[in-house]
Amino acid sequence: MTANHPYDPTFTDRVINSMGPKTNPRLRQLMASLIRHIHDFARENELTVDEWMAGVQMINWAGKMSDEKRNEGQLLCDVIGLESLVDEITYKVVSESDAPTATAILGPFFRADTIARKNGDSIVTGVDDGEMTFMHGQVVDFTTKQPIAGATVEVWQASTNGLYEQQDPNQVEHNLRGKFTTDENGRYWFYCIRPTPYPVPGDGPAGKLLEMMDRHPFRPAHIHILATHDKYKPLVTQIFDRKDQYLTNDSVFAVKDSLIVDFVPRKDDPKASLELNYDVKLVPAEPSS
Repeated sequence: MTANHPYDPTFTDRVINSMGPKTNPRLRQLMASLIRHIHDFARENELTVDEWMAGVQMINWAGKMSDEKRNEGQLLCDVIGLESLVDEITYKVVSESDAPTATAILGPFFRADTIARKNGDSIVTGVDDGEMTFMHGQVVDFTTKQPIAGATVEVWQASTNGLYEQQDPNQVEHNLRGKFTTDENGRYWFYCIRPTPYPVPGDGPAGKLLEMMDRHPFRPAHIHILATHDKYKPLVTQIFDRKDQYLTNDSVFAVKDSLIVDFVPRKDDPKASLELNYDVKLVPAEPSS
């Protein structure tokens, strides 16, 4: 240390330069930048041991709460906008009106083992206070505009009590979830409920952090979609109800204008009072080298 530096000015470079010659170049770039930024953060704010340890404990808490049904670490990233920012960086926003379907964050309640259902099935069990909705649409090739047969459209949503099924012991397994396969015309259709807003769970570090930052925890009403096909890039997105009060202040910053949808009245269907038509545009996968 010198008289002009209250902290060792060589310390960060020594940590970065400790990486050996076999380090992957991309990992070297990422870790060098992360180390430099986080060291600068600590120095700029004169981070104390107690403050650092509180952060470590919050990360540990998120890890202990996470499993294949809930990713609390991901949710912690969500409430500080990191996942939405990474989504924007990865899938650059296209300004043209005729663009592929916009992406949105996967969220912490995705399940890799969601069950397959037939077109026309309902994903709803035991929800008596929801507005039943007939959701349908077509999956098309963004480039050719041709329908994509055999695409998988996976959906999941929270119940009207604000809980996904894995959070709620009173919901049946895989409630409000399903995987649907498009027909020869690229079409899918099923019954769901009109989504309702719900809070980020307050029983973990993400909810605690929101409380500490004096922010509301609510997410606007939305339905998650994961659309896949072997010949196309996978699409992860969410669609949002235009009438929701939290569209402009989503607690995880995931709303995009092109993902806002309208639920309209449906006639002559005893199963549903509302209808949602939502088409998905997929981009062809990069040819393998």
